[in-house]
Amino acid sequence: MIGKLNHVGVATPSIDDAVKLYRDVLGATKIGEKFVMPEQGVWVCFVDLPNSQIELIEPAGDNSPLKGFLEKNPAGGQHHICFEVEDIIAARDEMAARGATVLNNGQPRIGAHGTPVIFVHPKNMGGVLVELMETPKGAH
Repeated sequence: MIGKLNHVGVATPSIDDAVKLYRDVLGATKIGEKFVMPEQGVWVCFVDLPNSQIELIEPAGDNSPLKGFLEKNPAGGQHHICFEVEDIIAARDEMAARGATVLNNGQPRIGAHGTPVIFVHPKNMGGVLVELMETPKGAH
């Protein structure tokens, strides 16, 4: 069911500081602009890699779902891993049929790439929060 790895989500208290790490220490050269996703309560910035992306995510406001994660992990860290799927509804239904808990009551929402996404609870995914993203139709 899953397709290619699209990105690894990394929570950070500061995207600006994280960009410096990926650029100055790791040598990343393709780094997108930081943008806000108010409906998800996060700031986002993509670091392009030859085979996927790093999605840097920072809380946008006090009600951000990242607040709890960063309280437990003040320096930040890996938040989720994202795989592409051809059909988000079919993937959601398959996850539910296999007994996995799809967050947000199973309702897809539009992710940072502009395509529908769902998240599968870490308790069903070996301790890893898994994002499934409908494969974008254009460049991303």
